[in-house]
Amino acid sequence: MGKEKLLSFGKYPDLSLKQARDKRDEARKVLAEGKDPSFERKKEQAKKEAEHRETFGKLADSLLEKKRLEGKSASTLAKTEWLHALLCADLGGYPIGQITARDILVPLKKMEARGRNESALRMRSAAGQIFRYAIAQGLVDNDPTFGLKDALTRVPVRHRSALIDPSKVGGLIRAIEGFDGQPTTRIALQLLAMTALRPGELRMAEWSEIDLDRAIWTVPAHRAKMRRPHMVPLSDEALGKLSELQELTGWGKLLFPSIRSSKRSMSENTLNAALRRMGYSGEEMTAHGFRATFSTLANESGLWNADAIERALAHVEGNEIRKAYARGAHWDERVRIASWWAGYLQQLADGPEQHTTS
Repeated sequence: MGKEKLLSFGKYPDLSLKQARDKRDEARKVLAEGKDPSFERKKEQAKKEAEHRETFGKLADSLLEKKRLEGKSASTLAKTEWLHALLCADLGGYPIGQITARDILVPLKKMEARGRNESALRMRSAAGQIFRYAIAQGLVDNDPTFGLKDALTRVPVRHRSALIDPSKVGGLIRAIEGFDGQPTTRIALQLLAMTALRPGELRMAEWSEIDLDRAIWTVPAHRAKMRRPHMVPLSDEALGKLSELQELTGWGKLLFPSIRSSKRSMSENTLNAALRRMGYSGEEMTAHGFRATFSTLANESGLWNADAIERALAHVEGNEIRKAYARGAHWDERVRIASWWAGYLQQLADGPEQHTTS
């Protein structure tokens, strides 16, 4: 015969007779399911202890490290760290298993009260990732952020401002050529216009990414938004700007170092601030808007394959087969597009002045 197993629920009178019977019935039910009530009880106690040890802040840090090991881009890691810091200011010290939807709503509503609705939505998403990470480790059973899906205000999406009228684009190119600020800022804006790179990809670029002989700029996977290398063909005009820039910053690692430290890249606001200084408001043009300018005018020209234009913008194809094909496709056409685009921008710049400021 097997050894008799006994289970203690507590002492009388701390535990009433009715409570003891209820717990006995629960144990019998667990036993009927082929489980050991004693083992299940110990497992539940261990889970509760783990929940107390594993705080929201610790899980947030662990998830961020996981993302680092997975090779997420520097910009993605920076945004994640920022969102985690905002959440942990209110939730960081609490055991993950004790946090409710109402608790999570506190930092979200603070952000919303500042008029940062989009940031509040991103915070909710970041919190959800932390809870799903905890679920995967058996620390909690559900994600309380799911119940907050309709608790936040969603504002209409505003696309980044961009000039798409050819004559006004010409005025912008002339304004950049006449920019009297830092030469590196002027060249950054000129290269941004010619290459249609994302501002972050350009700002943090290193000289090791530039192959002047082959006329190729390769954005490495860890800095590219889509986490895969992006090769950019360089026109003669772009090569000329890079040669000019090389005389200014070629001695260092970065193409566009900060004026305060050669180890840090140009700040995120430098390019937009330069546009404001030239008289372009945030409703007219942004650094990221050069991509929309290129996309619109290149497509409207009717000269180029739309897929080649999408590849030039490093947009990822949703279909896996087409995605694999697209990695090597359209290169020759993209080289021709780069040359045409640089020439077209100069042609527009040679036209009559169109931009006026109030």
